[in-house]
Amino acid sequence: MKATVEGTSVLTGRDGRVLYDQSGYGRPEGDGIRLAPQEALYLLHRHRIEISDYTFDTLLAEYADQRNFLRSFLVYRDLRERGYVVQTGPHDYRVFRRGEKPGTGESLYLVRVLSERDPIRFTKLIEEVITARNMRKQYVLAVVDDEEELTYYEIKLQKLTGACAPSEIGSCDAVLVGKSAMILVPPGSDLEKAGFGKRFDEERLMISPVELLYLM
Repeated sequence: MKATVEGTSVLTGRDGRVLYDQSGYGRPEGDGIRLAPQEALYLLHRHRIEISDYTFDTLLAEYADQRNFLRSFLVYRDLRERGYVVQTGPHDYRVFRRGEKPGTGESLYLVRVLSERDPIRFTKLIEEVITARNMRKQYVLAVVDDEEELTYYEIKLQKLTGACAPSEIGSCDAVLVGKSAMILVPPGSDLEKAGFGKRFDEERLMISPVELLYLM
């Protein structure tokens, strides 16, 4: 089917609506659909669309000047090849469950694309994970290395809890053993319940230097 480049996206005619209805490509606009650059390039590579005056190579060269485009396209192509319906969005991509698409299902993953060399701002990362959790989505980092290999990491926030507060732990004597300390307490002690130490044997609990300083 025919399509035309329009700015930074690609527009199809009426026959392009089948791509949206069947496989979730693009977003409806008028009688046709508007394709994001990654979608258009993938469909051109798969010979699903034709763009006047453009081949796959020339369209790739056209979009390659966009920041991080090649990396983003590699992730898009990989997700599509795995059988997922993918839409561009504020977190780079919204990914639907297999067998679901816009209009008939909800996206399951919010995917952020990174290079292995990109610095990570953890405050920003935490904000995005919280946003994804509030939307009942799973947050995923798609990391591309220098060899263009992809690795996906699901990011979750873990709430750390202890069975008892440090103020509830009774005082006890410890014996220095090198840089660590040994405490004579039975299994299931308040220290262990609060997450301190490592059981050495049935009678002894080994406390690390950092834990020792904190408890002192």
